Amino acid sequence: MSKNLLEQLKEVTIVVADTGDIEAIEKFTPRDATTNPSLITAAAQMPQYQGIVDDTLKGARATLGDSASAADVVSLAFDRLAVSFGLKILEIIPGRVSTEVDARLSFDTEATVAKGRELIAQYEAQNVNRERVLIKIAATWEGIQAAAVLEKEGIHCNLTLLFGIHQAIACAENGITLISPFVGRILDWYKKDTGRDSYEPAEDPGVVSVTEIYNYYKKFGYKTEVMGASFRNVGEISELAGSDLLTIAPSLLAELQATEGELPRKLDPATAAGLEIEKISIDKATFDRMHEENRMATDKLAEGISGFAKALESLEELLAARLASLEA
Repeated sequence: MSKNLLEQLKEVTIVVADTGDIEAIEKFTPRDATTNPSLITAAAQMPQYQGIVDDTLKGARATLGDSASAADVVSLAFDRLAVSFGLKILEIIPGRVSTEVDARLSFDTEATVAKGRELIAQYEAQNVNRERVLIKIAATWEGIQAAAVLEKEGIHCNLTLLFGIHQAIACAENGITLISPFVGRILDWYKKDTGRDSYEPAEDPGVVSVTEIYNYYKKFGYKTEVMGASFRNVGEISELAGSDLLTIAPSLLAELQATEGELPRKLDPATAAGLEIEKISIDKATFDRMHEENRMATDKLAEGISGFAKALESLEELLAARLASLEA
């Protein structure tokens, strides 16, 4: 019996579910799962997860006491909610969950380190080994430095909102566990910038970017894992078969599962080893220069941080409204 595309992909790449929807994770049986502020905010509004939201709010109230203000209760619940979803996800998957640091801290190294430690402490208080958690941090220079500190403490990190080779090299040189280059968002930028409606999968700028990063890492023996993210279509996913990991939304997982055909491996360490690639050393000045020269990376990093920050503000409003309803 022939295998569908998802089954074939799982043979060469670790498949990760890119969602906060626990039912979707149960359906597609990924090894790992990733969340972000937008996904958590969306999941928190689904009726089937109202219990998680309510329990988190009630727990925050119990911790602070009846005299605490609603604002303080919401703030504590807000800090705990992503971990609450992460704990539920870890009951289902055998691997790791990624939980994101507040995007509004993306340019504050010390605050990001503190938040990363706090998130791990919440998981460990629930008897979850830190090996099963990736702290997700935006790949600003400050975020990468924070992740380097956390990695030295045995707190593994997933650097997100990654759009350029300079970000990827800085992560690898700082011993980061995993990076999430955003394939679809890169494609979005180029379509808008060039006026083109589409790209063939092999020419897709996001695919080209992740392929470059993967080959660089394998050529020079970096241990940092590459996890392509933010896909727009199955063609992008197929072109990156062989990447260490790919994190995929439920709708595309369903399409892969429903599609028959051949899915050849496209990325391979042996191929990368034979490529002629110039090695680049990244310090802050080089990082800043390369970032400024890359209009796409500059635009998409700023846009991504802003978008995640807005999602967090929406989540705070949602929690405040729900607390008011619970305590009415």
